[in-house]
Amino acid sequence: MSDQLTRITGTQLSDLAPHLYVHHEARAVGHLFSVVCGLDSMLVGETQILGQVRSALRAAQAEASVGAALEGLFQTALRVGKRAHSETAIGTAGASIVSVGVRMAADGWEPVPSSAPDPSPGNVPADGALAGRRVLLVGAGVVGALAAAVVRRAGAADLVVANRTAARARRIADTYGAKVIPLAQLADELDRADLVISSTGASGLILTRQLVADSLARRGSRPLVLLDLALPRDVDVAVRDLPGATLIDLDTLRTALDGQQAVGDVESVRTLVASEVSAYLDRRRAHRVAPTVVALRAQAAAVVREELARLQTRLPNLDSRDWAVVEGAVRRVADKLLHAPTVRVQQLAASPGGDSYAEALRELFDLPREAPAVVSAPDLPEAP
Repeated sequence: MSDQLTRITGTQLSDLAPHLYVHHEARAVGHLFSVVCGLDSMLVGETQILGQVRSALRAAQAEASVGAALEGLFQTALRVGKRAHSETAIGTAGASIVSVGVRMAADGWEPVPSSAPDPSPGNVPADGALAGRRVLLVGAGVVGALAAAVVRRAGAADLVVANRTAARARRIADTYGAKVIPLAQLADELDRADLVISSTGASGLILTRQLVADSLARRGSRPLVLLDLALPRDVDVAVRDLPGATLIDLDTLRTALDGQQAVGDVESVRTLVASEVSAYLDRRRAHRVAPTVVALRAQAAAVVREELARLQTRLPNLDSRDWAVVEGAVRRVADKLLHAPTVRVQQLAASPGGDSYAEALRELFDLPREAPAVVSAPDLPEAP
């Protein structure tokens, strides 16, 4: 996979390595389920991730590039994602985080009085809480759009959007009446902003300590509040030490949200993911023992056919009715003898180390070890 990434991107592996991670077995399944549920998103509970994973699976199916095991895993992940969004309010957790961040920023200023009553106490900033303030949005993704809606509702006087892709920034600007600037003008706009909300997908810092320090020196006594909603962070944590700057980041927000509904929903989804991962792995372990069970029953069916053929030569005068009784009795005996061990081995296979029970069956009955695909299905029916 690393070789393919370097070939496709033309980037050296040494440059890619710091940004790559690999999960195996349970951790890989847990990571996929967490991503689909929105737990691993910049905006917690983001529903777009679910659609993106579904689209990726459909594309892989159309290209016949996904095997049965991977397809089953992703189908399960999509089901888990649907459960998370239907059984909890995880989809609103991200909005709560943005609203709390903006409210915390607004609390640092005296709000301009508004004639309208505040209809939304709690996490949502009051109408007029940002009245007269200039807000700079860095990043025009889902989080940036949500932040634009929140600050406009809070009465921000001016809204500026800085983004690498001008088209995405213009979508926010057209919706919320904002000005668009290129990232190259970030330093100039920083001098004029009262509140900066950064939510890019960049791998490095966008607002360094030096950049903010230079801006503060030019601002005089005007304070600057920076709300960092990016993961990984956009704003250098060292900004906290600069006089006149207030940094609110995701760690700050987690503390502020502790005990609130948004955190409860996140924890509920984490519990759901853990349960679904365990159930999926149990099914996978049980599935791995299936070829051994098929081989055992196929071997028993072959023995039954052989013994019935031998018995038929010894009892040539037995009429068809009596022969059917004898044949049925022999098959039932074999089936009953196999029922308990085959059912039990499938139950035990779901437990940790369950593969050892299948291995024991293969050793005890001297079962063939060829690929399961070449093991013929037995003609012994499953016992009820």
